[in-house]
Amino acid sequence: MSEEISVPGTPGDERMRPVSTGCALRAEGSLTVLISTHDRADLLARTIRYLNEATRPHGWSVDILVIANACADRTHAYLSDYAARARPDVHAAQTAALPLRWSAEPTVGKSHAQNRAITMLTSDWVAFVDDDHRVAPSFLEQVCDAIAAYPGADIFCGRILPDWDGSEPAWVHDTSEYRIYPLPVPRYDLGDAPLPAPQDKVIPGGGNIVVRTRLFPRVGGFSTSYGPVGDNLGGAEDREWLERAIAVGAQLQYVPGIVQYHYVDPARLTVGYLVRKAYERSASVVRLSAVNVGDATIPRYMIAKTARYLVLALGSVDPRKRRFHVVRLAASVGEVKGRLQARKDLRDRAAGAGSPRA
Repeated sequence: MSEEISVPGTPGDERMRPVSTGCALRAEGSLTVLISTHDRADLLARTIRYLNEATRPHGWSVDILVIANACADRTHAYLSDYAARARPDVHAAQTAALPLRWSAEPTVGKSHAQNRAITMLTSDWVAFVDDDHRVAPSFLEQVCDAIAAYPGADIFCGRILPDWDGSEPAWVHDTSEYRIYPLPVPRYDLGDAPLPAPQDKVIPGGGNIVVRTRLFPRVGGFSTSYGPVGDNLGGAEDREWLERAIAVGAQLQYVPGIVQYHYVDPARLTVGYLVRKAYERSASVVRLSAVNVGDATIPRYMIAKTARYLVLALGSVDPRKRRFHVVRLAASVGEVKGRLQARKDLRDRAAGAGSPRA
């Protein structure tokens, strides 16, 4: 594709200053909300319900694209029924159900689903929404306002907030030295002010990003070596893709008004889940970082840290401290796993077997 994307400018670059806010400046455009799902028909229906309840941006064409990834539950039946009922109605554009397209991706793995979706996109922009999220009532309007306000941006990221309801255990709100991280429910929040280049603070996850679709031919698809496969807790496919997008000059913009809330599954509020998530996510992040720098050695500090947390976990009597040390131990072991995985990736690359990127 010959069309060039915008290249990051200097801090004073006029393109990254907000032009204005409010509905009046919205240019007509098209937006697809993309949802990849695996065997969570009830949560998917909940996510789509909140999308339909969101205020519609005037002058914009909005639709939903769902990729059913190796689903064996009633997801296909639900999507077929919804698509049949939600036929376009130009006379009720602001009240009719959002039109929906869907496709089945039989190869298990979120990256496979995302890559199928890329081939089906026809809109100017795509908003990524996870199947266990609910969007804020102003979500669609905020997305379209941001596109108009920051014409130099290629990727927007907003907030992902846990959808706490008060029934969660107190430890999820602990901010002391023994706070649990990563939390069992994702959170991405850089504050109340818009921020250019949010990746300089924290690279956003893929659960709430909005992408100019003409980026995909330049950046490529999502790496199938990373990311969740079925119900496992792997990750980093979104981070890896965003790093490649930044490398080709994509401009990111954080917009705090673009908000999604992550469903709080009570089954995740257990030590067992915390341990699995800390282990798998640490492995994914460290693997990606090690491959990027081309160094998969296991440093002594990593082994020492693992041993330290093992001793602390075995010797902790206080439940709060024990939980913290056990989770940190799992994350440390995951870091070692990530280095070992990266070692194989680099060997394969050197042997000409290709890189882990799509």
